[in-house]
Amino acid sequence: MLSRNKQTARSNEAAIVDEAIVSRRSVRAFLPDPVDDATVREILDVAARAPSGTNMQPWRVYVTKGEVKQRITDAVMNSGIRAEKAKWDEYKYYPDQFFEPYYARRRKVGFDLYGALGIGRRDVDQMREQHDRNFVFFDAPVGMIFTIDRRLNQGSWIDYGMFLQNIMVAARARGLHTCPQAAFAPYHNQIRPVLGIPDEEIVVCGMALGYEDTSKPENSLRTERAPQDEWVKFCE
Repeated sequence: MLSRNKQTARSNEAAIVDEAIVSRRSVRAFLPDPVDDATVREILDVAARAPSGTNMQPWRVYVTKGEVKQRITDAVMNSGIRAEKAKWDEYKYYPDQFFEPYYARRRKVGFDLYGALGIGRRDVDQMREQHDRNFVFFDAPVGMIFTIDRRLNQGSWIDYGMFLQNIMVAARARGLHTCPQAAFAPYHNQIRPVLGIPDEEIVVCGMALGYEDTSKPENSLRTERAPQDEWVKFCE
């Protein structure tokens, strides 16, 4: 049996890890406070310990700040392509037709976010403006674009998800917040020339990284999780 001191140490370690995971959420308004390159590199080094089939490590990351980040914003916003007409021509994130229970969950998070911002269900222009905040990385000082070699298969995409989660948890451990952003994927043609992304790489998503602006109402959103009985089955 473990000694009481070892049990306490393990409990403390678990609490630290749990807090980093549970406090992770999609922050949609950031302070301008800079994040130094050493911290970003440290986070990515930790995240790269994610498992991957035969240690393939399928991730590739483009870290942007300042002028280059602004050029991504300009390229997307000046493309003339509205979000509702953006084409998911590299991969599909969502099903062609939503169904339950996923449709209800999607609607609820949308209504909750817009409700926190005082945006009504018929305020289409305001909804569009809020969606477009994705393309300024919600004013975060660091914007990352993630790509994967298009020759890789679904297993590598599973590995990629674990890598992305590691980034977000490692960021929380350092007092930072993130927002993963699939919204960038349909604009790969606009992003490619800015970052020099080769054709063999698919743009998976973006991610904002920085310090939360706690004064903004959109950051009051706390999404719900389905009770465990809905999605767990113990088989003995």
